[in-house]
Amino acid sequence: MASIRAAFNGPFAHKEGPDYRWVEFKGHIPYPRPGACPSETYDALHKSTKDFPDEVVSFMRQHQLMWEPVPPLGGRPIITRVNAPCMFKRVVVDRVEAEDGPYDVLHLGTDDGKVVKVVSVTTDSWDPEEIILEELSVFKSPTPVLSMELSTKRQQLYLSSELGVAQLGLQRCELYGTDCAECCLARDPYCSWDGQTCSRFFPSSKRRARRQDVKYGDPWSQCPVTEDDSASVEEKSLYGVEGNSTFLECVPRSPQAELRWTSSSKTTEDRRPLSDDHRSLHMKRGLLVQRLELADAGLYTCTSHEHSYSQVLARYRLHIIPNHSLHPAAPHQQSQGPSHGKTGPAGGALPVFPGPRPPASLPALRNSWLPQHRSYKDLHMVGSNSLSVDEYCEQLWYREKRRQQKLRTLKLKQESRKARVRRNNPPEPPL
Repeated sequence: MASIRAAFNGPFAHKEGPDYRWVEFKGHIPYPRPGACPSETYDALHKSTKDFPDEVVSFMRQHQLMWEPVPPLGGRPIITRVNAPCMFKRVVVDRVEAEDGPYDVLHLGTDDGKVVKVVSVTTDSWDPEEIILEELSVFKSPTPVLSMELSTKRQQLYLSSELGVAQLGLQRCELYGTDCAECCLARDPYCSWDGQTCSRFFPSSKRRARRQDVKYGDPWSQCPVTEDDSASVEEKSLYGVEGNSTFLECVPRSPQAELRWTSSSKTTEDRRPLSDDHRSLHMKRGLLVQRLELADAGLYTCTSHEHSYSQVLARYRLHIIPNHSLHPAAPHQQSQGPSHGKTGPAGGALPVFPGPRPPASLPALRNSWLPQHRSYKDLHMVGSNSLSVDEYCEQLWYREKRRQQKLRTLKLKQESRKARVRRNNPPEPPL
């Protein structure tokens, strides 16, 4: 408030010159000073704005801005977004007491119906650091947030838009899991690790096991953590077709974490880092390999890095199926070589897959698995539809999920119809 008062008591801004550039006004300022509220107590001649002389009114019309700015604390914006797809429309601030002092948590409403929760942390070098804690889509359709109200007593945030009213809790500590390191890396002033799980922080609580580090987010100094062992993460088998594409999902548990991928082939266990090239893309939710080759088979490891802490999140054993193995052998080729006694849907012999056998037979593989892993050649045209690659992949996933649900529903109806027929036509008793 002192900075605001100093700006309004300072010089006015003025446009002058042929290009009308803004400069500091250094001329005569009429009395009473424009911007001051008239008061009968201090000036009996000017009891209201109606008593202002014409000189003051004319000066007001031509000088509506002050020259001195009012900078935020720290001399820079609290949060900055470049080329963002949305704009901030509303803001409410909650003063939260944490283990190492109070923090101002900003709840920002956007013009597409989202709420961004941000906290600004000042480090030892006095450089403010913005930490995005959450970004939630509140309404089903993108719509501007019209108003926001904060209830510290109920710990709720109320929002309104043209679609209706929504209610959000100020904290969702359970989403950070039960691990002390993950709770500490979240750097959420609302949450702390209580010895068993990540729960709401109470300043009055005196639990000795409570751990919280909003300023640094350093689990090494707060939690009993050790070097991460990648062998403790379950290894998942994944099958891909040569020349097709595949997606290795890996979701970071913290918005500030950086995902890094490494791979090792069948012949060697040496890990080599993966970088973006013409065939693979690093995305927010995993790794997209656009065109598989036989040499891509091996072990893929996803690791999150934040500050000095790293953690293995996912491990995939990728098996590549040769493209020629998906086509049944021709009739003149079936007589050559030993037969294993299994035939395909058209009578042809099933192909022999290299390495571990896929979990499904060839008909199931061709009918249900392959459509899910369609080619991503058209992803380069996604921008014309205003969709990111992540959104496009997510739409494909939901579409395939709905198709599987319809198939299950149809199967249940068929079984129900058969059971009804059996009840209505019981078998005749033997003579």
